[in-house]
Amino acid sequence: MELKSRQPRKQRKVFFNLPLHLRWHLLNAPLSPELRKELGIKRLPVRKGDVVRIMRGDWKGHEGKVVKVDLKRVAIYVEGVTVKKADGTERYYPIHPSKVMIVKLGEIDEVRRKIIERRLAARKELVKKGLAKPLNEEQQKLLDEALKSAAQSTTQ
Repeated sequence: MELKSRQPRKQRKVFFNLPLHLRWHLLNAPLSPELRKELGIKRLPVRKGDVVRIMRGDWKGHEGKVVKVDLKRVAIYVEGVTVKKADGTERYYPIHPSKVMIVKLGEIDEVRRKIIERRLAARKELVKKGLAKPLNEEQQKLLDEALKSAAQSTTQ
């Protein structure tokens, strides 16, 4: 998903023609400071079941569970964030993932655990090169516990 051009029309073309299996890269959202300390990474793709806090827009400050993730529209739908249609029925309002912060992770399955481990490995490489600060003992302990609990929840 590398953009080689700086021309807006070409960037838009790449964005709109991006295949669905690569669009999940666009669904990254920052983690809350507590989760950041616990996991040692800054962002993760938003998934159904995560609890998010909306940071910008009309629903700023609203917290809710992600009900649906729309890859085609690059939007998420959050519990309680609804608008009334002309006929009176309610529908979810689409929110871009960059405008939310993940407060609580939903189920950590094998795929998500691998994403976390891969990003931690990348961070360790940056620490070796002197481009990032290392995890302190407390962060490393919290991370190990989180990964163990994730591994246990996937085996059950």
